[in-house]
Amino acid sequence: MMVLIVIIPFSGALICLLMPKRMRGYAGLAAAAATCLTVFLLAFIPGGEDTFHHALGGWGRPLGIELQADGLSIIFLLLTSVTAFLISIYAGPYFDSPREQKTADYHFWTLWLLLWGGLNALYVSSDIFNMYVLLELISLAAVALTTLKEEAEALIAALRYLMAAMLGSLVFLLGVAFLYAEYGVLDLGGLGVQVQTTLPTITAFGLMVFGMLIKTALFPLHFWLPAAHGNAPAPVSAILSALVIKSSYFMLLRIWFEIFPSITTYAAAQLLGAMGAFAILWGSFQAVRQERLKLLVAHSTVSQIGYLFLLFPLTIAQITGEQGASWNMQAWTGGICQTVSHAAAKAALFLAVGNIIHALGTDRLISLRDIKGRLPLSVFTIGIAGVNLMGLPPSGGFVAKWMLLNAVISSGQWWWIPIIVLGSLLTAGYVFLMLGHVFAPSRKAVVLQSVPPALEISAFALALCAIFIGFTTSGIIDLLQMGFHTMPMPEAITWRLP
Repeated sequence: MMVLIVIIPFSGALICLLMPKRMRGYAGLAAAAATCLTVFLLAFIPGGEDTFHHALGGWGRPLGIELQADGLSIIFLLLTSVTAFLISIYAGPYFDSPREQKTADYHFWTLWLLLWGGLNALYVSSDIFNMYVLLELISLAAVALTTLKEEAEALIAALRYLMAAMLGSLVFLLGVAFLYAEYGVLDLGGLGVQVQTTLPTITAFGLMVFGMLIKTALFPLHFWLPAAHGNAPAPVSAILSALVIKSSYFMLLRIWFEIFPSITTYAAAQLLGAMGAFAILWGSFQAVRQERLKLLVAHSTVSQIGYLFLLFPLTIAQITGEQGASWNMQAWTGGICQTVSHAAAKAALFLAVGNIIHALGTDRLISLRDIKGRLPLSVFTIGIAGVNLMGLPPSGGFVAKWMLLNAVISSGQWWWIPIIVLGSLLTAGYVFLMLGHVFAPSRKAVVLQSVPPALEISAFALALCAIFIGFTTSGIIDLLQMGFHTMPMPEAITWRLP
């Protein structure tokens, strides 16, 4: 199954490249459905194993390439498969519409399936050099997707994105080189056992983390994100915001907790948390100031990314034992719930905004007046996604922020409470800004182009997924336990449920 979830999207990309244009959408959607089904079979396969392993060609590590899937991998695979499949359903009719005739949609399916295959391969890889190669594939496909509109603003944004992505990748690769020179091993598990507190190792740790922070667009390294996400076609914006930045965040989790658990410090974790806190406030402030709908949602992504980095200070504390294990569990669950719910909600929001742009031909906020009764499902989707981003019950965002707040209180790190609360209030500000324009009366009637039902239904389904995550917390906890006892984590942050 781990081989198939990589082979199917890559094969689908090649088939879509060779097929006539009118058939590419059907082939791409078939590959998307097959990939999604295979991921679900892998995730729910019986056997009771904590971690699945598969040595390609029969050569295990450290000589060969070995694939592995633990609970964290499976969570990210499931997140990617559900979100990607619904985006694929949206993409077909979206690129067939007259509004998108200037978009180079004939490249979409090949690039999209290459990116999806890269994501799946990254999540089951156990070698940091292979992870670098896959991150390069993901970044190049993402940059190419950003240019599909073939407009000046989109090309400039894509060039800036390319420069940032290449810088992040090269810095990360330099860190990999330091590690290989020091230990002669590239396997995650082998490095986790051998890593010691030496100058080359600390240098490698700093370089690899910095490279992934650029790719994740954490404040103040977010300079490339708003323009890239705001000028891409709607399904591409959803892919970039919901899935691509999650790949580098996944790498950060592997680096921090699996390779360098003996090097991470309380001060370094607090620094990442502080950068996340500034991201929450700055991104929300910039979102409220926008006049374009897509740029508002793009700056919202900068803000919501910040919540993900509160996981790091909350999982390193000065108290060990049962009490520390309790809040560590809540911090981990809250951080992963935030990751999953943000992906679903932000994809839904970008797709709903795409529907509005499709109908109006513009994304100016002032143009949204009085469309509530004319695009009711898209407006409802924005409302549901906004509920998740604000952290209102019963959404996944509520569970995530509730868990994070519990971890903050239990660990005594009270200074994160105002950040979480103020961030939610600012989120409510830009969500109500969107809805306020939608419900405001208009003095003149605006002619709307009809929106295909598939566009509205797929966006609405993603918004419902964000709500559904709030009811699956126990499943996330169960998955997080798979393989975690094999992860060499420092005693202060080790936890396992009985």
